[in-house]
Amino acid sequence: MALEKSKNSNFVQPVIPHFDGHYNHWSMLMENFQRSKEYRSLVENGITEPTEGVVLTDAQLKTLEEQKLKDLKVKNYLFQAIDRVILETILQKDTAKQIWDSLKKKYYGTSRVKRAHLQALCKDFEILHMKGGESLNGYFAKTLTIANKMQIHDEKMEDVIVIEKILRSMTPKFDYVVYSIEESNDLNILSIYELWSSLLVHEQRMTSHIVEEQALKVTTLGEASSRRGRGR
Repeated sequence: MALEKSKNSNFVQPVIPHFDGHYNHWSMLMENFQRSKEYRSLVENGITEPTEGVVLTDAQLKTLEEQKLKDLKVKNYLFQAIDRVILETILQKDTAKQIWDSLKKKYYGTSRVKRAHLQALCKDFEILHMKGGESLNGYFAKTLTIANKMQIHDEKMEDVIVIEKILRSMTPKFDYVVYSIEESNDLNILSIYELWSSLLVHEQRMTSHIVEEQALKVTTLGEASSRRGRGR
């Protein structure tokens, strides 16, 4: 998330993500921003209004006023993130939750479109395999991109699902290290980045061995050529 420095101090604060029409990306950034301010639960659940006829205690009234003040702050962040043209299309703006829900309903897409996108992503994830000559970083990036898109479409993607997919779709040159990782680790607690590091070390070792073999072959051929030259 981008940061900016306050004019009156050295405090660095996050810049409010501006809505550019790409709802999925923006909502992810905005949700993270709201969590950093500890306002996310208010956006998800709204203000807890008292039941009609119920008399609140002083403590309950104080809590309600604090919620309303926080809600005003969240609304202010949303107003700064959304262009006036978009804001005018939102009918209910009484609470931050109403604004957030209206944006999601308008821009997140219909359930049919979302389901179609998810089905396509699931198919891509299922048939994904590492190609010969493809770098480890490139394959991980490709796999995680699809997995992240599936998560955005509400598919539950735990680390172990991605890890098992990667391990069973590597090229044969990784067979030994894949077997070693499966035998020495509990995949349910292994993180994706721990797996990535382990495989990178193995890839670097293989690359180093190949370079050494090539250098040895060049040296051997050179020595053989030199001996033939002296024998003439």
